[in-house]
Amino acid sequence: MRFPYADLLAQLEQSGGEHATEASSLSPSVERLLAGAGESRAKAMASLILLLKARKATLQAAFDTTQVADELRLYQKFAKPGKPSAHIVQLRQSQAAARQATNVARQSLIKAASAFVRDAGIEVAPRTPLDEFITRWIEANLPKDEA
Repeated sequence: MRFPYADLLAQLEQSGGEHATEASSLSPSVERLLAGAGESRAKAMASLILLLKARKATLQAAFDTTQVADELRLYQKFAKPGKPSAHIVQLRQSQAAARQATNVARQSLIKAASAFVRDAGIEVAPRTPLDEFITRWIEANLPKDEA
């Protein structure tokens, strides 16, 4: 699984920290976003880094959950009736762990999104779940990797 914002995340991490107020080589859309944060540019940049890391963890957890579910489905399809094999039991445990990781990743995404929205001064539409809003916002406003 390739994270579509890996290059942007690397750029932000390089230009972040103590050099956050200096001019950087970020894309114009990201520069506009951070410029809109005003005095709290460094804070908004740190929040954006955390947000992208949380989004990456969410995508990885969803990918892992899908893979385990596909493998479990395959083995259960050809399993004999009765007591499940040790391999199927392991796959079910892996599936439960993957679902738990997905829940934790989603919670971290919501927490990071909340901090970013506050720091960047972004208005969230009422009655919109924050994780859905921020996912759409990321897709619409941040440049994806070219490859």
